Amino acid sequence: MLRPYNMATGAAPFDSLQVADVGDVAINTFNLQKTVDIIEQAYNDILIHDCIPLTLGGDHTLTFPVLKAMAAKHGPVALIHVDAHADINDHMFGEQIAHGTPFRRSQELGLLDSDAVFQIGLRGTGYEPEDFNWSRSRGWTVIQAEECWGQSLKPIMADIRDQIGERPTYLSFDIDGLDPAFAPGTGTVEVGGLTIWQALEIIRGCHGLNLVGCDLVEVSPTYDQSGNTSLVAANLLYEMLCVLPGVSHHK
Repeated sequence: MLRPYNMATGAAPFDSLQVADVGDVAINTFNLQKTVDIIEQAYNDILIHDCIPLTLGGDHTLTFPVLKAMAAKHGPVALIHVDAHADINDHMFGEQIAHGTPFRRSQELGLLDSDAVFQIGLRGTGYEPEDFNWSRSRGWTVIQAEECWGQSLKPIMADIRDQIGERPTYLSFDIDGLDPAFAPGTGTVEVGGLTIWQALEIIRGCHGLNLVGCDLVEVSPTYDQSGNTSLVAANLLYEMLCVLPGVSHHK
């Protein structure tokens, strides 16, 4: 049987890992709070088996209950968060749990190791300076998209690896972290984003970290009739699989 092999990195995840699609979490589409509880319980059950889940979203709300399950198993985790938006709002339309609030809620519950939280690709507009500065006030490292323009992100990822060290680490990748030229199929497009090559550098730069989980969220195929956004997302998920601990390399 032929097994995919990453020509660039030499990673051969299917040679060394048992990989399975465990299907969808049966959410409650009429009640977001119940959905969050359902997702948390589903991931508690998944993590009993000592696996490393890669999650496809869905909007970014789902990362909050996943992080609750991660912290229950591993304690507070380091976070690498790729996104156009910080997702640290206190409320959205009066609600505390929404796709713009997951990392604020996670911080409040002690799910994150604040000395090792990195947000990459933030850009666009906000309603007040707090939309950009709350993360920094908590000791997080914020790397705005403008700091990434026209350069390789390999040095940034080397520095992030040094700072994280052996800590359990979660990677959360919102597809709108990419420029819409590469991934228009998402609901909150922001111009001036990361390139495909930079996305690969970020994910491949996680090799060697103690990754305990990853997600890729906010893909909305109806906004991209070409289907390219979904194709990009699938490839980025494969790259995440290639950097998990224990993956064999033949290069």
